[in-house]
Amino acid sequence: MKTKKILFTVCALFLFATSYAQQPAKSADLILKEAYKQAAKEKKKVFVIFHASWCGWCHKLDTAMNDVSCKKLFDDNYVTTHLTVMENDKNKHLENPGAIELMKTYRGDKSGIPFFLIMDEKGKLLADSQIRPEGASLDSPGENMGCPASKEEIIAFQKVLKKTSKLTETELGTITRRFSAIKGM
Repeated sequence: MKTKKILFTVCALFLFATSYAQQPAKSADLILKEAYKQAAKEKKKVFVIFHASWCGWCHKLDTAMNDVSCKKLFDDNYVTTHLTVMENDKNKHLENPGAIELMKTYRGDKSGIPFFLIMDEKGKLLADSQIRPEGASLDSPGENMGCPASKEEIIAFQKVLKKTSKLTETELGTITRRFSAIKGM
């Protein structure tokens, strides 16, 4: 009898785990609506990161933003959300429906990942991860900084953060030091 209970419990857990794992990913629209609502409530901007499970630079960006030295600075200024794109065949189920189309809308689909957008609480684009010549508009093509690690990328990232947050020069310096510690792949 005890063996049957254990076998039943193991089977039930397996079925629950596989049914949970097969849940479809949330749509990009739903994720963004939730982020915009939270941003409006908390008077913040929305930091949207396009990423994939296989992407080493995506993991480096998340690690740096969530580092103890930086996490509060980002959390105080942004509602950070992730949209999964460009997964390999075995992880296609992780992709958020509509995310790649959104990335295409902002010319990020050919730039590689991570790719990010910073939006206001109504969904208006304020900045992205494209490095452009000084004075160029967001409509101009640029080069994706991805996870800022080089001097040029970090300077461009600072400009984006200055434009879209209330971070002080000291706080920006903290972020710069953390991102400067990122090593290439």
